[in-house]
Amino acid sequence: MTPIFVAATAVVLVLTIPFILRAAVGPTIFDRVVAVNGMGTIVPVLMILVGLVYGREDMFVDLALALFLLGLFTTLLIARYVRHKAEPE
Repeated sequence: MTPIFVAATAVVLVLTIPFILRAAVGPTIFDRVVAVNGMGTIVPVLMILVGLVYGREDMFVDLALALFLLGLFTTLLIARYVRHKAEPE
């Protein structure tokens, strides 16, 4: 079963490349925010897959949930900051 999880981890890592490129090159700040949000979703999935590979799902699921919530709040804070910065005073 481990080779399946290793292959799934490699596939998810390859699918992360467009998010990294969009975060680095994105023409607008909104493209970058969406890319960071996408990476904030993909990284916990990678952590769970790594936990399955090492046989420590319990520890990695807890860390992945914490990281997912941190990414969610970070995205909301960045979006709020950008929205308030764009509003005329």
